[in-house]
Amino acid sequence: MSWVPGPRLRRGAMILAAWSLVGLYFFSQDLSKLWYWTGSSLQWWKSLAAWMFATWLLAAMTPLVLWLGRRWPLEGKGWPRRALSHVGVSLVLALLHVTITAAAAPALWPDPLAPPTYASAFGAVLVLSLHGNLLSYWTIVAIQRAWRIHLRAQEREKAGLRLASQAAELQARLTGAQLSTLKAQLQPHFLFNTLNAILVLVRQRRTETAEDTITQLGELLRLVLEDVDAHEVSVRRELELLRRYLAIEQVRFADRLRVELDFPAEVLPAAAPHLGLQPLLENALRHGISASAAAGFIRVRARRCAGPDGDELRFEIEDDGPGAPAALLGDGGAAVERNEPTAGIGLANTRARLRQLYGARAHLTLAARAGGGTVATMVVPFRLAAELPC
Repeated sequence: MSWVPGPRLRRGAMILAAWSLVGLYFFSQDLSKLWYWTGSSLQWWKSLAAWMFATWLLAAMTPLVLWLGRRWPLEGKGWPRRALSHVGVSLVLALLHVTITAAAAPALWPDPLAPPTYASAFGAVLVLSLHGNLLSYWTIVAIQRAWRIHLRAQEREKAGLRLASQAAELQARLTGAQLSTLKAQLQPHFLFNTLNAILVLVRQRRTETAEDTITQLGELLRLVLEDVDAHEVSVRRELELLRRYLAIEQVRFADRLRVELDFPAEVLPAAAPHLGLQPLLENALRHGISASAAAGFIRVRARRCAGPDGDELRFEIEDDGPGAPAALLGDGGAAVERNEPTAGIGLANTRARLRQLYGARAHLTLAARAGGGTVATMVVPFRLAAELPC
């Protein structure tokens, strides 16, 4: 098992390496001066040893300075008092550095510059390095302060990203819950209508027809339950569900109902809101076929069209009945926005689901049909069902 140095040892090595680079920098300056004034680099090793000794001594003091920087941070309430403490300690450490360096000066300085006595060495080192030692202390404190600011900024950024991620996750969950609630309201709506139709058949003793209708209802429920958690499915899947639904309504209305389905092959792989067309069909049946004693037709078309923000998938449900109430025409009117009974829960929830799924890129409108009846138009962005998130 290989040995890995601990964090303290790595930090100490980094401090020593940094101060060694400082010493080499100033040694190169001294070497240039010596060469310029004397034309020789004799005893350069003594100059190198002097600078390494001085900077390594500063490296040995650096952990203490960093500890004092953490103990007396130059921020928050009372920082001027702590700054005065730093001033006193920096002066003490600078004089300590001078005292130790002066003792080693005779052995490290080049012969022409080596002081003969300790007193002369102390005076020379005091004049030459006191200000530099003070500057070194405050440089360490400043770097430590800047690093703390950097770390806090990173923490704030990470915290902001975490909050944004949590907010996005909560929003997605809320949107999913809202969509599930709206879809849950839609499913019982048409199921109750179908059960009422079966009840009528039973009362009329049309047992065989009632059994066929129950079979169709079972198949319809299977399709719905298989996609119960899906907010979007392929148009092909939605068309299969519509055929089951219309088979049930065909039993209910018999010869009075004619249905035309026009779905080109290019739209079948596209994505559509699950159970998005069923409320529009129910609306056409309610205000078109049921409202008239005569026979009528419903035509359902799907087309891929160019739109201002890219290709769109356009559905049209057309009937030739007496026409929907004026309150439902256009984008739904105030009645839909207030969810009044005349608006119909199916249309109101379909509009709400479109807003949740697609925002402003989707819309649902009802218009009067030329010659009588109503045309419901639902537009959603065109995209393939294979591109839907899993």
